[in-house]
Amino acid sequence: MRRFILFFFILLLLSLACNGGAQSIPPTPENSVFDSGKTAYGFFPSPPEVSLDSVFQLFKDINQHGDFVLIQQNTAWEDFVNGTDSESQTRTDLINQVKLARQNDLEYIFVIDALNGLNRRDFIGLPAGWEASFANPNVRSAYKNYALWVVQNFHPRYLGLASEINTYMDAHPDDAQNFISLYNEIYALVKAEAPETQVFVSFQWDDLNNMFPQPEEGNRQKFDTNWGQVEAFEPNLDLWVISTYPYFIFNNGTQIPADYYTPLLSLTSKPVAIAEGGFSSQAVGAIQVTPEDQVAYLNALHEQLGSRLVFWVNTLLNDFNLDSYAEQMKKDGRNPQDVLSLGAFAYIGLRNFDGSPKPTLEVWDEMRNR
Repeated sequence: MRRFILFFFILLLLSLACNGGAQSIPPTPENSVFDSGKTAYGFFPSPPEVSLDSVFQLFKDINQHGDFVLIQQNTAWEDFVNGTDSESQTRTDLINQVKLARQNDLEYIFVIDALNGLNRRDFIGLPAGWEASFANPNVRSAYKNYALWVVQNFHPRYLGLASEINTYMDAHPDDAQNFISLYNEIYALVKAEAPETQVFVSFQWDDLNNMFPQPEEGNRQKFDTNWGQVEAFEPNLDLWVISTYPYFIFNNGTQIPADYYTPLLSLTSKPVAIAEGGFSSQAVGAIQVTPEDQVAYLNALHEQLGSRLVFWVNTLLNDFNLDSYAEQMKKDGRNPQDVLSLGAFAYIGLRNFDGSPKPTLEVWDEMRNR
């Protein structure tokens, strides 16, 4: 499934907003939401419009409706291939995101990402001449150093070492074991550095259940869950984490089966979490959905997984203003197809892009405040 990424110009805006300042990161709170025994609610720090004001306002608004931001930035391969100790724009960008979160009394979760958010079958940003494989020593070194740098500098409670990794494993089964071995290496290093950090990879739930049949899936049928891809990471999964965008499958929220997510609870006694997800509140192409369907989606997740969720990310708080993003993409010479891909996810926010609430916002807030 194609979805948007946290676009590079957001990082530029954050750099300007925080005026550099790679030091003096505000400390994490003594009473962390992650110690409360309640589900922590969060969002990606993706603003509705491409402007500094939009960035600042988003972090303030997330504080009113969430507990944390999920920071997911692609690996800067050349910045980390030779070690953790250096200065780079990537490091500054990440520090600035954390600073802005803490200045707004928000906590954070990190996900390390090697893959293209618009096509998770492919790596992104590899230097010329680098083989696109998790067997590549340079890929392994850079990925490992990046993860360690995040742990050493931010001490995150939760650290994801891949996003929707099953989509890559489907497309590149010969490389899957190489990633698993790299995951296990990094897991051991993280635990030696910070035993309290909970480590995971996320799995694209709808794809894991073969709801988007692909040639490489062979004879698997819909709802035939590929548990082997999850269990391949055991025993080194501290929690089982999914992403889900079921409006690409079910054209209204009430069609989500009452047991669509519950199999996750029966296969593990570990905590579970949602690292990203959403349901459009308005039609997208042939997908005809409504705000009421978005409410049904939230209720389905809460009813089926709520008792075990340690954190829950609805990818967007506010919808995207597609005109604002399209204008910036045009200025930056990006592929116009990216605007169309972004549009498929533009209306999964709990508020419209102007900040006005949708019915789901009240439902989300009630769940969070229970």
